Formats: sequence, C-alpha cells, structure tokens
Amino acid sequence: MLTSNPSPETVLDRQCEQRTEPGYLAAVLGTAEYRVVVFHRGRALMVGAALAYLDPACLDPVYRDLAGDVLPLGGTHVYLGKVGPGQQHSLAAATDIVLLSLPLDALDESAEELSWIPSGAVFAGYRDVAQDLHAVDAQVFVEAQAVAQWHASHVRCPRCGSPTEAQSSGWMRRCTADGSQHFPRTDPAAIVAIVGADDRILLANNFAWNENRYSTVAGFVEAGESAEQAAVREIAEEVGVHLHSLAYFSSQAWPFPRSLMFGFIGYTDDTEATPDRTEVRAVRWFDREELQTAVLGGHAVISHRASIARSLIEHWYGGPILEPGEQA
Repeated sequence: MLTSNPSPETVLDRQCEQRTEPGYLAAVLGTAEYRVVVFHRGRALMVGAALAYLDPACLDPVYRDLAGDVLPLGGTHVYLGKVGPGQQHSLAAATDIVLLSLPLDALDESAEELSWIPSGAVFAGYRDVAQDLHAVDAQVFVEAQAVAQWHASHVRCPRCGSPTEAQSSGWMRRCTADGSQHFPRTDPAAIVAIVGADDRILLANNFAWNENRYSTVAGFVEAGESAEQAAVREIAEEVGVHLHSLAYFSSQAWPFPRSLMFGFIGYTDDTEATPDRTEVRAVRWFDREELQTAVLGGHAVISHRASIARSLIEHWYGGPILEPGEQA
C-alpha cells in the first residue's frame, strides 16, 4: 500500500460556492473577526515559525513607497477560507482568513518600512519555512502564494490587453473592456522516484542547486499529455532512462509558481543514466545504506520533509531518513 503525502487532509473550508456571491468578500471585510495574511513578492509575513495573522484593525490604510510618497495601502484582497474544526491552531475554528497581497513597491526586502507590521516579523519564502509550518499555515501559505502570483501576472486581459479587475472574492478577474472572465491557473507536473531492477533509487542534481543536493526528477505536463506520459518523457529527456511501469503515489500543491505535483514511483531495468547537462548536472544511484550514510555525512542533501519529493524518497527507503544530528 502506497502512503500518502504529509498533508492530505483539508484544513480550510474555502467557501467555494459562497465566495462567488456579490458582496461576500466585502461582508467579511466589514467584520472585526477575520484575520489577514500578508504577502509581498511571493513571500509571507511570518512571526517566528508561524504565519502572521493580523487583526484588520491594526492595518494602516496608507503606506510610504520606495520613492517616499504616501499612498493608499491598496493591494489585492482574496478570501482564502475558514479554519476547519479540530485543528489545534492559534486561530479558532470558523475564523475567516483573507489574503492581502501588497503592491510591488510597498517595501523592499525587509518588513521594517510599514509601521503596522508586528515587531520581529519578517517576510519569508515557502521553501525556507515549510518544514516547520502547522498544517493550517502550510495550506494557507500555498493557496495564498499561488493566487497572489496569479493576480500579479494577470492585471491585463490576455485577449485584448485591457486592465482586469478582481471579482468573486478575488477568485476571478474580469476584463474591463470585453467582459471576459479569467480564473487562477493550476499547472500540472509529474514528479518521479526512479527505482532500478536492483531496487536502488536514481536521484538527480540540478544546475540550480548546490552540487551535493539530490532529489527526484520532475517536469510540467504538456498540452495533450497525461501525467503518466509526462513522467515517462521527462525521465527519458533529463536522465536518459526508460521507465517500463509507474505506480501512482499522491499529489501535492506546490506554489512555484502554482503547480500541482503528481507523484509516481517509476520502475526501470536500465542501469546507466545520463544527465541532459541542460537542467540536470549529475545523477547518482543509491542503495538504502548508501543514501542514509551520504545524508548523515553531509555528502548528499535531499529534499525537506514538507515536500512530496521527500515523501517519494522515504517511501522507497521504507521510513524516515535521518538528517545530520538526528538519532533513530
């Protein structure tokens, strides 16, 4: 029986039917009970290891941009959902959560320019904090980042180039000229743990990473292609290995930029692998003992535990892989 990824449960009720009703977001914003998560350039406002959930009464309606001019705070508001019951989270069940995606020029890399930001709060990317996030925070972060990036890239209509405006509580943009409606995209991708006939796993090192980092192989699904076809094609293209069979593992939403990762265990009889030298710098076969020894010795760094890549690797391994400093 294949295991599932680390966060399969739904911890937020997105109110998908209700949020399309006219005035729904305005009604939520008119209350004092909702809480705000703040994003800027793909990073979330954090307090320690948790998302900062701000009281709307604390938000200053103006900000000073990088040129020193005082402007309305503005930004984009999106309704994200209600906290589900039984989550043991700092927010009570049924609390409404709203995203505020700040204007690009609202601040630079720090969080110090805005007086209403809590002391000690910082903006952080998902990869930097994912492993320590509560399940509610993780799902809020992924949802918020994906929809914030979609809004930032769809300020104009792809059909006619006219400005678009947010509607349906932030889940649709309508062209102000032709009235066409545009909705957030999700880009499917296949990610594969490659297992050889001798039961070793093949991991790859990407040019975008440090030379000792190894992980599974992934790629986007192309138009007219199934996730399984994409998995076979990507493996052949990037590491030169033919997969003779696949077993579906699970899926995971991934906010880079707005992906849905379909995870597979892929099986091959090939013993030789060749990196494409375009995306993949190097490949390496590991047996279980070799991988654990390499990770503990710092000779190989694998994906963090919040990722489906780590889940795939640990499924093959048969349990948790210890990190340096950890003990069984």
